[in-house]
Amino acid sequence: MDINNVEVDKVFTYEIPKDMELCAGVRVRVPFGPRTLTGMVTGTSESTTVSREKLRPVLARIDEEPAVLPELMALAGVLRDRYRTTMAAALRCILPAQVRSGKVQPLTRLAVQLTCSADEARRKCVRSKKQQELIALLEAAPEGMRISHIDMDGALAVARALEKKGVARVFPIQVRRIPYEKLEHELDAYALTPSQQRAVDAITAALDGEMQSFLLHGVTGSGKTEVYMHAVRQVLLRGKGAIILVPEISLTPQMVGWFRTRFGDGAAVLHSGLSQGEKYDEWRRIREGDARVVIGARSAVFAPVESLGLIVIDEEHEQTYKSETHPCYDAREVARERCRLQRAVLVLGSATPSIDTYARALRGEHTLLEMRERVAGRPLPEVEIVDMRRELIDGNRSMFSRSLQRAIEETLLAGQQVVLFHNRRGYSNFVKCRACGYTVHCPHCDVTMTFHATDQTLRCHYCGSTMPAPKLCPACGSPYIRKFGVGTQQVEEKLKELFPQIQTIRMDNDTTQSKDAMVQMLTAFRRGEAQVLIGTQMIAKGHDFPNVTLVGVVAADMTLNLPDYRSEERTFQLLTQVEGRAGRGVHPGRVVVQSYEPEHYAIAMAATQDYRAFYDAEITRRRRRLYPPYTLMLRILATGRSEGDVRAVAELLEMQLNGWFYENKQRRVQMIQVKAQEAPLSRIRDEYRYQVFIKLYARGSEEAMDHIAQLVKDNEQKGVRIDVEVNPASFM
Repeated sequence: MDINNVEVDKVFTYEIPKDMELCAGVRVRVPFGPRTLTGMVTGTSESTTVSREKLRPVLARIDEEPAVLPELMALAGVLRDRYRTTMAAALRCILPAQVRSGKVQPLTRLAVQLTCSADEARRKCVRSKKQQELIALLEAAPEGMRISHIDMDGALAVARALEKKGVARVFPIQVRRIPYEKLEHELDAYALTPSQQRAVDAITAALDGEMQSFLLHGVTGSGKTEVYMHAVRQVLLRGKGAIILVPEISLTPQMVGWFRTRFGDGAAVLHSGLSQGEKYDEWRRIREGDARVVIGARSAVFAPVESLGLIVIDEEHEQTYKSETHPCYDAREVARERCRLQRAVLVLGSATPSIDTYARALRGEHTLLEMRERVAGRPLPEVEIVDMRRELIDGNRSMFSRSLQRAIEETLLAGQQVVLFHNRRGYSNFVKCRACGYTVHCPHCDVTMTFHATDQTLRCHYCGSTMPAPKLCPACGSPYIRKFGVGTQQVEEKLKELFPQIQTIRMDNDTTQSKDAMVQMLTAFRRGEAQVLIGTQMIAKGHDFPNVTLVGVVAADMTLNLPDYRSEERTFQLLTQVEGRAGRGVHPGRVVVQSYEPEHYAIAMAATQDYRAFYDAEITRRRRRLYPPYTLMLRILATGRSEGDVRAVAELLEMQLNGWFYENKQRRVQMIQVKAQEAPLSRIRDEYRYQVFIKLYARGSEEAMDHIAQLVKDNEQKGVRIDVEVNPASFM
């Protein structure tokens, strides 16, 4: 596992010492050339074709129990083959760095326990009032007490004094680091709706058979999470475990709160926002079987749950389930394969399923479960689309339409809460000189820098570089350098100019960097400590705020014109999801959507949450323009410090692929397009990026994929990294 190199991506044979027992999934220390490295046992055998004089012995066994379960060893092999990676890279996905490194250790704290009867201890400690008090506490706790939990000044000194007198012992105990230990969340109990009950019954019936997959399609507020929890309870009754995936870290605390309310300490959490110690302790709890339910982001799909019965992927349409670092796996595909290996049930849930997933459900690859009504008979919110072109003609140059301003005022007067959604952080999108046209770009990336008013700096949202905002144009010296565009920070500022008395919370990547910041903000908003929540897409989905009756979408068009064939789909999904935050409590909801393209079908259909109408329109467009699911799109991304080397690799791959496709055009390999070009973001962190864009007919694509993988391997060279992505999450 210490070496991730294709040249040594194979099984090596070692001799097992007579006093050592090994099995697959156990890590060992072995000699490898002149070094000693960590490896993973893939299997054992009584015999080998390797000559005895060439065999070298295993030096040490690291794990008492296998670190990787047998089914996860099999999954690692699937990852290696499907994503064209090495076994070492696949195992690193499965075994967290906190476990691999050995640098994170269990946390210990001191405890004290009586070693004799309380009466005998009192006789030996007659003169000390504090010692008598501690003896009384320990009498009620025969297994001992953590010293940090003893409400007494100098508790450790008193405990040491008892130890010295031979009536107690002070000893270390392991203490679990608990994520979101102080998380508060209430969960209303209610009778399932008929559609919820049908979904639970269908999933439950599948738990005792072969692997099945379901698409749970329910409108926002239809109670998909309640279906998940009922299904998990049935899984636990069968002695099995479950994994619940969520797309954003910001959604994890809420889901953890709900599941802990139902399943107590049996629910664990895994995601990148935890401390190193928390990740280590939660992984150990899962591996040891103390936690049978796991809630987490993408990487939690590899959680070491034995006897897995169910994987749920909530908001399955989200692109965050695709890893953008090597290996570029898709957690939805991995979950499906893991369910196949362990005969588990897969549930994909969303109010706005991806076009590809819904198409598969219509073809019968997933069983479609529909929930068309909200729980408790609550209506969908009333949606108003405001034409911002008309606002401008009528003289309103504010970022808030007159309708949205009135709606905010009415909502605040009623004592209810508002969510304002704007999918761009910062204060202004970019800074430009009106005299010469110069725009401030990041010196390390091919992107403009974003202005942040809090500290008057320009920041790159790709590499994190910062610089002071210039007062004069760096190019021509003109003072006419201005800020253009709007970010969440400016939305907050302008809102407070209109309503100076209100309290606001702003949630974006700038305000949620510190640990537990999201939990604190969401908890404060849920308690009513702020009247308005302003944020990017991290507030758009999954959250349940009963007192939110108004949602305002400041700029609905932001995702419509991105260089991606899925821009219409993402716009529909984002708008539908954020509209669903309104009216989830006893009061009906209202949504005001501001747009410069109000007639666009993605915006108009999101207003009515008419997913099927949108699907029909979108699938027709994709069929006509040969986009997935009718084709397969691939991107070979070459990255490196030398622009010439990167471009040369991309152009060579284009030439070789065109030649191969031409030679094989009479076979089942049918190419639509191969093109090498600069990536839209041509430089990030001082690395140049060129991509080879490939579009294939889905039929016969497996042979092409194998050949592409071989070409990539043949063209690897020092200084240029090559990654292959299938239907990539982003074309930027």
